[in-house]
Amino acid sequence: MGAGRVDGHVAGPLARERTIAGPSFNRWLVPPAALAIHLCIGMAYGFSVFWLPMTKLVPGADAATCAAQGFLDQLTTTMCNWTVPSVNHVFETFIAMLGLAAAIWGGWLEHAGPRKAGFIAACCWGGGLVIGGIGMAIHQLWLVYLGCGLLGGIGQGLGYITPVSTLIKWFPDRRGLATGFAIMGYGGGAMIGAPIAVKLMDVFRQGEVAGVAATLATMGVLYFVVMSLGAFGFRVPPAGWKPIGWQPDTHTKAAPMVTRGHVHLDQAWKTPQFWLIWGVLCMNVTAGIGVISMASPMLQDVFGGRLLGVDPTTELSVAQKAAIAAAAAGLVGLVSLFNSVGRLFWASASDILGRKFTYVIFFVLGISLYCLLPSLGHYGMAALFVITVCVILSMYGGGFATVPAYLADIFGTQMVGAIHGRLLTAWSVAGVIGPVLIASIRESQLGAGVAKNLVYDRTLYILAGLLLVGLICNLLVRPVDPRHHMSEERLRKERSLQHEAQASEAALAAAARGPFGALGLVAWLAVGIPFLIGVWIALQKAAALL
Repeated sequence: MGAGRVDGHVAGPLARERTIAGPSFNRWLVPPAALAIHLCIGMAYGFSVFWLPMTKLVPGADAATCAAQGFLDQLTTTMCNWTVPSVNHVFETFIAMLGLAAAIWGGWLEHAGPRKAGFIAACCWGGGLVIGGIGMAIHQLWLVYLGCGLLGGIGQGLGYITPVSTLIKWFPDRRGLATGFAIMGYGGGAMIGAPIAVKLMDVFRQGEVAGVAATLATMGVLYFVVMSLGAFGFRVPPAGWKPIGWQPDTHTKAAPMVTRGHVHLDQAWKTPQFWLIWGVLCMNVTAGIGVISMASPMLQDVFGGRLLGVDPTTELSVAQKAAIAAAAAGLVGLVSLFNSVGRLFWASASDILGRKFTYVIFFVLGISLYCLLPSLGHYGMAALFVITVCVILSMYGGGFATVPAYLADIFGTQMVGAIHGRLLTAWSVAGVIGPVLIASIRESQLGAGVAKNLVYDRTLYILAGLLLVGLICNLLVRPVDPRHHMSEERLRKERSLQHEAQASEAALAAAARGPFGALGLVAWLAVGIPFLIGVWIALQKAAALL
């Protein structure tokens, strides 16, 4: 059978068998392709720049009449502005859909391959934003939910897990580093996308109305193009490929936690190890989301005028309040930066420390820092407070980037992408429950008459308690019983579904050994320059804290 042919038929350009790497390919071309996709879908974290402009699309609306409208009325109204809570649910929708889509189509993705899955993700995320833009142009909130929330969420889920299995197979020697590179992009997508969105909304502005609709449509087209380029840049290694000279290390501290077998998706989610790691991710994400959602108001409420060296009892001027708000925005910029860079740092560190021990660090250090934050606020130690928040958010991002390698260690590499997809339902749960939990605790504290600068104390202690639950789950993780491993016959069947034929030793020795070359340099610059520009913008915002 010739290359690119299946059962006598020529396979299409998106087929998995058309993506098997040839001799001249270099594995370091895969991370830029993954970054291209994740930097685009990572705009999810920057969607907050749209919320306020979305509530001002109908100038001159009758405030008294519109105040009586409920959420269902807002879905179809063209005469009244939407409220912040009604548009804010778009974020919860696509985060929920991210986890569901990853869980539902993770198994299909393993068979379809990263190119087809990545291209469909581009169609869904890019197309969803365009549909959302149309919804805003005709002022139909239900269409915004359908486009950005439902269809965009499917694109998020497929795009998020598309590179995972491929990267882990290309980098068996550096699983954490490889997945860290890709998932770093998701954390950094907002650093690039949010400033672009703000600029475009001003460019497309019509009088008092910001150009939200045109901005969403424009970014949808841009993201479709970039994600498609990333998808077509993917290659998969031939079955049995490994780096020259590399052998599995059986002498490190983490080696007993690294399986030599492979667990099928249908079996993996029935094991206690899956649900323990599910709990690990859910607790880490819930606690991290709590800090992300509170970072800006917490800094302003806890420190107030002390950020400017002013006595906290002094009445602040308009200019001073603006300066405090700018400082809080600087913290948000730093949070984005540490959330992104922490993904690469901690995932890479886990290659040396082991995944389980890395999560022990996350939880033990995290519990200490969450419990320390209230005291730093009471004593007015703003600088240490900011540093502590940044470390916490680096571990939040690190948890996302380390978990795919953790799953590969426990369940093997054959179906790790699909297993990771199922695990991301933990993110969906945390993404919906976390903000609700944090907001309700804050409101109950304010209702009880607790001072604004003290209202976050109990919340932070509760989040530390969630991390303790995560720590216990992590400590209970053990290697999977070999009886759950796929038999040689089932493994061969699974590989045939993925169109993986075992290559000869001579073919494997020659496969994918090409030079990095000019193509590699161009690919890395194409994703690296925008990322570094985003880092520079985040640092400029952070300068307001000084």
